[in-house]
Amino acid sequence: MSEQSVTTPELPGPGRVRRGRARLRASNDTTAGIAFAVIAFVIWGLLPLYWNLLRDVSAFELLQHRIFWSFVLAWVLVRLGGTPVRAPRGKRRYLLIAALLLGANWFTYVFAITIGRVVDASLGYYINPLVSVFLGMIFFQERLMRLQWVALGFATAGVLYLAFEYGAVPWVSLILAFTFGFYGVIKKSLPGLPATHGMALELRYIAPVAALLMLHGQVSGEATFLQSSVGTSLLLSAAGIATLTPLLFFAGAAKRIPFGNVGFLQYIAPTLILVIGVVILGEPFTLRRLPGFAAVWIALALYSYSRLPVVGRAAGPDVDRVPQGDHPS
Repeated sequence: MSEQSVTTPELPGPGRVRRGRARLRASNDTTAGIAFAVIAFVIWGLLPLYWNLLRDVSAFELLQHRIFWSFVLAWVLVRLGGTPVRAPRGKRRYLLIAALLLGANWFTYVFAITIGRVVDASLGYYINPLVSVFLGMIFFQERLMRLQWVALGFATAGVLYLAFEYGAVPWVSLILAFTFGFYGVIKKSLPGLPATHGMALELRYIAPVAALLMLHGQVSGEATFLQSSVGTSLLLSAAGIATLTPLLFFAGAAKRIPFGNVGFLQYIAPTLILVIGVVILGEPFTLRRLPGFAAVWIALALYSYSRLPVVGRAAGPDVDRVPQGDHPS
């Protein structure tokens, strides 16, 4: 009887196992990062429906509650995390400026919704990435590629067309885009902070003012909070949750996937805002406005295409970088 040679399968070495596990972790991180980003931008896109439920509350009172409850929730989350919150040395004035820009952005956004300018708000967030590129060129000497110059040209043409079509400057769109753009410039000048830490540090400068104004409203009887329906009061007190929840998802996404990928997904929010404004809230979107929006959409397509070569790899010295901050809406 002849002997048969038995071959045993070769087991993978420790190095191969580690590499396999690393690839699996990277794949899981990418999947989770994309999911977090989609959730964040969908929530941001749906927020007009939330603020529209409070359309009978003045935009100024809405701003007070959004600042105060966001500050309270941010500090609670930070304390639960067990890490101290300290302002970066010598950077307090930057935090104050960031807080003022954030407050201006939030007020404009909520005010636009309460006066029926949701479509204009969507335009502001469409042009925001291009404004950030422009500000990066001015403040950080970042170089633009030829295609990005063309994209800026289309965006400028679109805004000028809309200004001509409106018969007035689209101030809602420009204020939203530039306040968030300058907010990004300030954030880029600060050391990296977790999202909740940054929000807590920034809002602590204006949260006391918001609290005093809320107290004055209660004493004078002019406030809606606690003096209107229970549902309205609950919605106002939940403003912090509505603000910070997408921010935390966004922070989780930014840690797991390249920021270029996040950039592509960010257009979910203004698209949802535009659809909500036109389809649900019944704002007019005439064909005369379409060329202006089309020019902005072409600009975004060109800008996104110009970013394709740098997605997924470490940015070198020749790569343009957009000032990055937390989404304001």
